[in-house]
Parts: sequence; structure tokens; C-alpha cells
Amino acid sequence: MRSLSASELLNIWEWGRNQPYCSRAIRLLATACPETSIDKLTQLSLGQRDAMLLTLREWIFGSQLVSQVTCPSCGEDLELNFDVADMRVASLSLEPVEKYSLELADYEVSFRLPNSLDLMAIAEHKQLDIAQEVLLERCILGAACSGKLLPLDQLPSHVIDAVIAQMAQADPQANVPLDVSCPACNHQWQSLFDIVSFFWTEINAWAFRVLREVHILASAYGWREADILAMSPRRRQLYLEMVVGR
Repeated sequence: MRSLSASELLNIWEWGRNQPYCSRAIRLLATACPETSIDKLTQLSLGQRDAMLLTLREWIFGSQLVSQVTCPSCGEDLELNFDVADMRVASLSLEPVEKYSLELADYEVSFRLPNSLDLMAIAEHKQLDIAQEVLLERCILGAACSGKLLPLDQLPSHVIDAVIAQMAQADPQANVPLDVSCPACNHQWQSLFDIVSFFWTEINAWAFRVLREVHILASAYGWREADILAMSPRRRQLYLEMVVGR
């Protein structure tokens, strides 16, 4: 995997403005990993995918992360500052994720971890219970009770819960909780960190800022967009300061 140029990132942003988050994530990784097929990238577990996106984000924007949340108790807006290292709980890996098995009393269940294709398949389901059912149908590969094959709809809820818990344990980067405390009311809660939406929000803000810079410099000097984007951010900023200071 490699970092992305300003031109590549701007092209991805333009393409992805009307695309779902899963597609944006895969497009980012496909551009950063040209030697890896799309099929392989879409079959990465969500934790594998997110670990790669976290590293790519660090290469492009640095290690510091700034996010905003609203306190669910008093409505106070909070700014969170943390480091990429605080969010990294898994190493980078493009190796295929193995199948997992769960044994609970007389039940045996084999399953795989959810991937981007699974998220795309459940995107149309707005009800969480239906989405979860479809996801489990895709990820549970087989189930049996006392050696007898069992359809998914006959698995008891405590077995389903155990499968979900083991999925989360096996792929921790897919669900990274943030411990948040509100200084205004002292309410404490956990908020899940979603690198895909976080990264895209940053890319969106960056793209509008860079396009404004391109417009100013192109208007002032007649330079091409490609030449302006090829500059380092520092050099581009120096030229902008000279234009503004005229």
C-alpha cells in the first residue's frame, strides 16, 4: 500500500460524492493498492479494511484525529482529540481471513467475518433486526445441534449472540469504542469510531479547500490544475500568501 497524491485523492472525492461509504472505502484502498484486486479488497474483513484505511489516513493527513460528538444527556457539543495509535488495535494484513467455529453445549456453528460485500448487501435494509438477520445468513456457513444440521432460523438466540460476540472478538478493528465523558454534565458513554465516515468527512473538507486554492492560484498565475496539485502543501500555501498580500 502507498499514499495518495492530491490529484488521486481529488479524483476519488469527485467520483465518490454520490457513492455509498463502502464503495468509497474500496475505491480509496484500490487506488492505494494497485497491485491488489478489487475482489480481494472487498473480501477483507471489516477490521482488515479499517486497519488499512486508518494507516492510509495517517499517511495523508497525519496522526492526529479531531472529532466532534454531542452529549446524549445534555446536548453539549464536544471536541475529541486523539491519535491514530489510540485507534489501532490490529496490524495490517491482506491475508484471507480464516473460517471460525463456535461450540456451545450441543451446538456447533462455523462462520466467517463480515466484509464490505456483506455491508453492501444489507445497505437497503433500514430495520436493524432484518439487516442483522441477512448479515448472519451470509456469514454463518453451517450449524448443527448434536451432529444434526440445523437451519439458521432454528438457532436459539443465545447461540446467535455468542456468534456475534466471537465475531467482534476476532475482528476488533471493526468496532473500536471511544470512552467519552461530558465535562458539562459528567455523563459518560461509549461512541464507536467509524474510520470510513471520519476519513471521508476529512477528505470532503480537504477537497473544497484545495479547489479554492486551485481557483485562486489559477486565476492569479494562469497555472494548470495539475501543476498546482503537484506542489507540496507548503509551497502552495506560500504562493497563496503572496497572492493575498498583493
